[in-house]
Amino acid sequence: MSWLLSPFTAEFMLRALASGVLIAGICAVVGTWVVVRGMAFLGEAISHGMLPGVAVATLIGAPVVLGAAASAVVMSGAIGILQRRGRLSYDTSIGLLFVGMLSLGVIIVSHSSSFATDATAMLFGDVLAVSRGDIAMLAVALLITVAVAAWLHRSFVAAAFDERLAQTLGLRPRLAHVALTGLVTLAVVASYQAVGTLLVVGMLIAPAVAAGRWTRSIPSTMLLAAAFGTAAVVTGLLVSWHAGTAAGPSIAGSAVLLAAASAASASAARRIAGWHACPEPLTRLLRLENAPHTAVTESRS
Repeated sequence: MSWLLSPFTAEFMLRALASGVLIAGICAVVGTWVVVRGMAFLGEAISHGMLPGVAVATLIGAPVVLGAAASAVVMSGAIGILQRRGRLSYDTSIGLLFVGMLSLGVIIVSHSSSFATDATAMLFGDVLAVSRGDIAMLAVALLITVAVAAWLHRSFVAAAFDERLAQTLGLRPRLAHVALTGLVTLAVVASYQAVGTLLVVGMLIAPAVAAGRWTRSIPSTMLLAAAFGTAAVVTGLLVSWHAGTAAGPSIAGSAVLLAAASAASASAARRIAGWHACPEPLTRLLRLENAPHTAVTESRS
C-alpha cells in the first residue's frame, strides 16, 4: 500500500489532491448539465477563449485567475452578441470566436521571453503548484456552483426538454441558459490551473458521461460523476508520481479512460441482465432454432 499512500505524504501532493477533489465536484455539477444540454462545444470554446486573458495576466504579472475570468466572460458575451446580431447559428458563432481567441492568446504569449514554459503551463496546467489560496477559491467556487444549480434546478430541467413549455410555466428558460453559461465559465476558470485550457473539457464531460451510464436522475448523476472525477484525480496524480508524467494530462487522460471503462462495463452489464431476463419460452425457442445448425455441424464433422 506504500505506492498508494506515500505520494500523498508530500505537502504539494496533498494540495493537488484537495484542489482536484474540489474541481471534480464543480465539474460534476456543471458537466452533468453540459452533457444533458449538449453544450460540450461551448465549454471547449470558453476554455480556449480565456487564453488571451491568461496570456496578458502572465505578461504583466497580474493574477492569472482574474485574467482567465475576464477573458472567459468576454468570450461568453461575444458568443451571445454574435448569435443575435450577426444572425449566425450558435455553433458557427462559437467556432469563429474559438479560433480567433485561441490565435490571439498564442500571439500575445509569443512575446514572452519564456514562451515555451508559459505556453505549456497555460495549455496543460500545473496542479502541483496550487496554493492554499487557490484551494480556498475553489471551495468558494464549489459552493456557488451548488447553490446556483439547486436554485435553478427546475428551470434547468424544463429548459433542457422544452423551452417553450418552460416559458409557459414561468420557469425563465433564458435566465436558465445564461446561468448555465455562467456556471460553465466558472467551472472552466476554476479547473484551468489543474489541467490547462486544452484539457479542461475532459474533466468537465468525461466524469458526467461515465456516471450517466449507471444513473436515472440528475442529482444521482452529479454525485456519481463527482466520484468518477475524484477517482480520475487520484489515479492521475499516482501515475504522475510513479511514472514521472505531467499531472494535468494524466488526470484528464484518466478521466477519459474511466468514461470508456464505464461505457464498456455498462454495456456488458445490460447484455448479461437482458440474457437473464429472457423469458423461458423464448429461451427454448432460441435453442430449437439453433438445434438444426448444431446437428448439421456435428454430422459434417
